[in-house]
Amino acid sequence: MKVLVIGAGNMGLTYSEGMAESPLLSKHKLRIYDTDPKKIESLSKDSRFDVFDNLDDCLPKADIVFIAVKPYHSDDLFEKMKPMLNDGQIFVSLMAGVTIDTISQKLDAKKVIRTMPNLPAQVGKGVTSYTESEPVSKIELIMVRNLLDTTGTSIHVDTENFIDASTGISGSGPAYVFYFMQSMLEAALKMGFSDYDSKVLVSSTFEGAIELFNQNNISPKSWIDKVASKGGTTQAAIDSMEDNNVKQLIQDAAYAAFDRAIELGKDK
Repeated sequence: MKVLVIGAGNMGLTYSEGMAESPLLSKHKLRIYDTDPKKIESLSKDSRFDVFDNLDDCLPKADIVFIAVKPYHSDDLFEKMKPMLNDGQIFVSLMAGVTIDTISQKLDAKKVIRTMPNLPAQVGKGVTSYTESEPVSKIELIMVRNLLDTTGTSIHVDTENFIDASTGISGSGPAYVFYFMQSMLEAALKMGFSDYDSKVLVSSTFEGAIELFNQNNISPKSWIDKVASKGGTTQAAIDSMEDNNVKQLIQDAAYAAFDRAIELGKDK
């Protein structure tokens, strides 16, 4: 199987590095197309990849094509791609907000899979939600899922509405976690901890809490109840967050990302 990734930015390269080791590629190296001379020079030194700066040389013979460019670059890219395509090819979009209908119409393509990746894919802890156009077969969908799983795990959803919704949870979600971490880091520094100790306190706390959550069938609310003794320090912190409506603000932020994903689709 010949797999091509168009775009060697953060997401394109992340998925390329994961998929390069997939047994689905068999004897073929993963192919990457990009227009940045510096990236091409750097990637050409990596024995896992065949690197191209000309679509004519790599696109027509590709079986599965991952599209990993910024949404605002997609129109120009689709115009270049369209004359080189065939009906058997599968197109997997890693672009936020670009709908299956838009991709199908602009490429005149039948088999399109839309995904929502997230940043932890860079360390093999990503989660990718995905859905497909009707002509994609079950076998083809399984092949693509196996490729997506090389960067973490994947979740099949029934409609594109859930792709937009997952943008608000998993796609943008790492930034919410980093925002919370940054706030705790700044609090630790104000309390007098060093930069190093602040980082250890915060990162280890997050890591430990996630591990507890993953290893037990207990809800976050139940964990809070276990930690927060009546009249204690943790309860004082939780009361402060409740008084300041933090839970609703986080939910509002997730919906803001969800709504923006829908707007991006309409813009296209």
